Amino acid sequence: MIFDFSREINRTNTGSLKHDGREGVFGTSEVAPLWVADMDFPAPPSVTAALIARAHHPVYGYTLYPDSLYQSLIDWLKRRHGWEVQQDWIVMCPGVVPTIHASVMAYTDPGGSVIVQPPVYSPFFSAVTGTGRELVLNPLLLEGGRYRIDFDHLEECASGASLMLLCSPHNPVGRVWSKTELNRLLTIAQRHDLVILSDEIHADLVYPENRHTTLSLLAENSANIVTAVAPSKTFNIPGLNLSALIVQDPKRRASIVRAFDTVHVSASNPFSVAAFEAAYRGGGEWLDQLIIYLRDTRDFVEGYLSTHLPEIRLIKPEGTYLLWLDCGDLAKSFGKNDSQMKHFFVNEAHVGMSPGTLFGEAGSGFMRMNIGAPRQVIAAALESIKRARYGS
Repeated sequence: MIFDFSREINRTNTGSLKHDGREGVFGTSEVAPLWVADMDFPAPPSVTAALIARAHHPVYGYTLYPDSLYQSLIDWLKRRHGWEVQQDWIVMCPGVVPTIHASVMAYTDPGGSVIVQPPVYSPFFSAVTGTGRELVLNPLLLEGGRYRIDFDHLEECASGASLMLLCSPHNPVGRVWSKTELNRLLTIAQRHDLVILSDEIHADLVYPENRHTTLSLLAENSANIVTAVAPSKTFNIPGLNLSALIVQDPKRRASIVRAFDTVHVSASNPFSVAAFEAAYRGGGEWLDQLIIYLRDTRDFVEGYLSTHLPEIRLIKPEGTYLLWLDCGDLAKSFGKNDSQMKHFFVNEAHVGMSPGTLFGEAGSGFMRMNIGAPRQVIAAALESIKRARYGS
């Protein structure tokens, strides 16, 4: 089957945060919505078919997790990542963001220190500060147009911390961490008895020239590794809010279950369960074609910026459909700070992107662009930025 990712779908008046929420975020609905991380592509046909089939049964009651749902994830992880997971390691969760918060509560004491690597997805910060823990920043280093981990500084941070939140692949900078980097990270973690929550929600969205490595597969002792996975980003079903934690150690698994139980949060509903299983069972071919389409869009943006908007530099991602744009030269060229730069993109270029400062102070001078949309939509947004900057 050939999937058409160039078809534009009108999402207005569907309760879409990305589209219907524009005015609340940007002060106007007249912006191209290239911000929040969901895609404007239809989900895999297997997902839609499963949801329709489930809707035909007219009772939507409390829902269990069937063994077949666990098996769909087990099969996917083995087939795509070479990771053989046992069913009792899996804890079903109500999305990755609640999982991050629950993990901080489960694996640290109030006042404990948690390591975060900015610029990074903003809930990494709020999960720490909002639960009364101490935020320890280990900023990534940008060298030669590519981010890397500051391992010397990480060693210092780890000496007083009990948990690290790892984003792998990384949102927003697009790094797919290498085996060498991950092994060095594990060495530091083992030396300091550091628990790592590895958020691998973007693990399936890796470009062909790169390969994601599951952190737990490298660890000699996986007791201190907790891995978050989900079909939400992979198959564009984030609104269904169902994810999973892979927790090999029984005590750590019991801790995270208790953390969810204390707030009486349930992850199950009949539609999320149906979509989760259908995505992992029938979405592989769709995903393979999506990756190629996203790669070509990424490369198109890179070429366009180089030719027409050289004051904006792409930090070329190795994974995710999120582009990290270095707009520092653009800001300098006409004396704008982060707030003024956001105003330029929204009110002059009419393009709604995520300001880099949402990802921490290290994001100053950057914007995050979501390219999970038909390529002509991305091209039109770039043309709009060029007109606003140069008048033609």
